[in-house]
Amino acid sequence: MGCPSILFVNRVFPPDKGATGRCVSDLAERMAAMGWRVTVVADGCGPSNAPPGVIVCRTGGESPPDAGAGRTDARLTVRGYLAAAVRLIQRALRLPRHDVVVTMTDPPLLACAGPLIAARHGAASIHWSQDVFPALLPVLGIRLPEPLMRMMEWASARALRRHDAVVAIGRCMAGRLAVGVAAERITVLPNWPDPRIRPVPRAENPFRLEHGLGNRFTVAYSGNMGLAHPMDAVLDAATLLARSDPAIEILLIGEGRRRAAVAEAVERCGLANVRLLPLQPPDRLAESLSAADLHLATMDPRAEGLLVPSKVAGALAAGRPCLFLGPSGSDAAAMLEGCGQRLAPDDAAGLATAIRRYARDPVLCAEHGARALVVASSWDAMAAARRFMALADTLRRTRLRGASVLPGRSLPHA
Repeated sequence: MGCPSILFVNRVFPPDKGATGRCVSDLAERMAAMGWRVTVVADGCGPSNAPPGVIVCRTGGESPPDAGAGRTDARLTVRGYLAAAVRLIQRALRLPRHDVVVTMTDPPLLACAGPLIAARHGAASIHWSQDVFPALLPVLGIRLPEPLMRMMEWASARALRRHDAVVAIGRCMAGRLAVGVAAERITVLPNWPDPRIRPVPRAENPFRLEHGLGNRFTVAYSGNMGLAHPMDAVLDAATLLARSDPAIEILLIGEGRRRAAVAEAVERCGLANVRLLPLQPPDRLAESLSAADLHLATMDPRAEGLLVPSKVAGALAAGRPCLFLGPSGSDAAAMLEGCGQRLAPDDAAGLATAIRRYARDPVLCAEHGARALVVASSWDAMAAARRFMALADTLRRTRLRGASVLPGRSLPHA
């Protein structure tokens, strides 16, 4: 019968930028090591950092600009993503048969093609939801005509119901998806921190030395400064700290559509305690994240259940406490018990107070950092791969027995 096979379809794959590509790579590598034949379809024509045993098939097209990377016109972004989706679908349909097909949410609404691709392969279909589209589009500044938005919502809900299983990266997201998908077909499988992240001792950290941080208490925001991640409270807290605790250093590391506005605000307000740095390469994540004594993460309340910020997991894996400015219902907030704090997204005064608390209490900071490591180590890439493999294998075996994967449906992809 041969080894089981699985096909992942996602716009990006390392060395492309994008957390979804890294997640696919982590999972694909471990599933291949466990005996699966793993293929990934990704957009573009560049090289791929394919792990051992993983085949990466590129579409050959020009990948669209990252929606969070610059001030891209929304209409061009939508057209670019639609073109990428067409290329991905065409490439996936031409591949040899696989037992399981997995679509992701990059580009948005790729879920709509999952049942079609699975039908072509005679495969089980899983949608791995990293974000919930089209509901997230307005939060990202992409506003579509109301009739088009309603049509996309209908198509997305219909497609999700036709998948054999849907994977959500948080309980908050599962709640959103359960509006249109039966709860028993939704599996909650949180994203894990990048396996390369580990604590680097403060005194030996090359990143701290290179940037002259010395013994200064350092706070960092590291990651996408996108439209779903408001920064006003962070800048207002920095203004308060510049007056009361100017020795506290604040690093804003990363890219995104808010970055230019943040840089302008830092310069306009003369915030000498804030430093903007570029996105760090993956092989330096351990150093850059460990360079901070305390981390920050933000999320627009409107995005609750539509995404789960990955910054929190990365901070905890570096052994650092984290302050999350976002909704209480997000899974990101639930992770911080004993290793951080949730604050209201607009609570600049509360943020400044919390930062001072950690800066003035090194014992508390160390205790919460140790707890952060415990939380991070409880869920890693291998644990996620085992869970995902178990789900995929159950669906595969169900199809081999000739049973309907979806109750009451003889042709789940027809």
